[in-house]
Amino acid sequence: MRKPVIALDADGVLLDYSTAYAKAWERAFAWHPVERDPSAYWPMDRWGVERLAGEPLERFRACFDTEFWSTVSAIDGAIEGCHALHDAGFTLICVSALELHHEAARLKNLRAHGFPIERVVATGSVASARSPKAAALVELDPEAFVDDFLPYLRGLKASIHTALVLRQPTGSPNVGAELASVGSQHADLLAFSRWWLASGHADGTSTTSPGSKSAFSKPRLREG
Repeated sequence: MRKPVIALDADGVLLDYSTAYAKAWERAFAWHPVERDPSAYWPMDRWGVERLAGEPLERFRACFDTEFWSTVSAIDGAIEGCHALHDAGFTLICVSALELHHEAARLKNLRAHGFPIERVVATGSVASARSPKAAALVELDPEAFVDDFLPYLRGLKASIHTALVLRQPTGSPNVGAELASVGSQHADLLAFSRWWLASGHADGTSTTSPGSKSAFSKPRLREG
């Protein structure tokens, strides 16, 4: 029998992209930016960096290479949360809005940290009314999909439980009426895994309806 699948975003759910962003800046310009606002959702707002254009922007973009995507740090608790889900019988697949040619680097990065991830599906990040991950999720048909970016939960089929990680709140896109359509909200992946398993999903049952208030895990502030 096919094991049930849980699909997971990478940056902001499994991996600490914001800290890696600062390291990429240091690599490009030979100085590490000062942290300005640890509660900021977007890396540019978290770190004391300027908006780039022209040659400096191209130099910075060049640092987002295979080395970068192979060496992003894990978020606290994410490995533990993944192992709990995996040990409960779920196949874990990372669905990332990453360019296809970085797919192997992302999988290498996750495996190096000990994440029990079956594979990585890179979808690109072309903007549209529907999530760029929607087509991949139709093919994977997971029981749940966990992301930290509300727009990437748009247009998914109703049978997929959508779980939103509510991390740093300042400037977060995870606000507004659209939140009402999300299945559950959590501080991080570890909180999601504990709620999911405690609700009986590991054996195909649930003691909590996905949209109920008890599915909400109050977010806490943390770096990355």
